[in-house]
Amino acid sequence: MAGSSHGHTPAAWTGVIIAFIGFCVAGAFMVMDQPAGFWAGMGVVLLGGVVGVVMRSMGMGQPKRNHTVPAHAEG
Repeated sequence: MAGSSHGHTPAAWTGVIIAFIGFCVAGAFMVMDQPAGFWAGMGVVLLGGVVGVVMRSMGMGQPKRNHTVPAHAEG
């Protein structure tokens, strides 16, 4: 994946950072035994995914490429 710059876009970084913050919030509230805070953190995780998809649709993500199937040499 290093050759394709997989994930090196503003959309990917923003979505992952928001999701990471959500996981941290959910983990802290799980330890504190606060279910409402845990689910709020999980909501932030989902928000990170939505933000990433929206940013990708705005052109801030990896450009789509047509994948061609290489011709196999018959031998």
